[in-house]
Amino acid sequence: MTTPMTTPSFALHIPDAELDPDPLDPAQIVSGTPEVTGKVLAESADGRQLRGIWQITPGVVTDVEADEMFVVLSGRATIEVEGGPTLEVGPGDCAVLREGDRTTWTVHETLRKAYAITLP
Repeated sequence: MTTPMTTPSFALHIPDAELDPDPLDPAQIVSGTPEVTGKVLAESADGRQLRGIWQITPGVVTDVEADEMFVVLSGRATIEVEGGPTLEVGPGDCAVLREGDRTTWTVHETLRKAYAITLP
């Protein structure tokens, strides 16, 4: 059984949404000077379900993923999953990442995505 979201129903035009700084850990940056911004739009009462917007500027970063599905709204990136596929994503693409996936993101053009994350 999933825990219901605590946020009331709403609609938002994602391309115009203002995002908050979400600094990267410097150890994640492989090259360039990528900057991350984001906004959690909805969260379940137990904090395990998150819905939001995330954006990253060009550069190369590493990450350990959560259980996530996202849709790219703008920009372009190559996501290399260690021991798995290489994903090329751009506007309109949907991607699913597994919890624990170790990834390297090469962001070619500032990427903005809408996401749904399930935490353990």
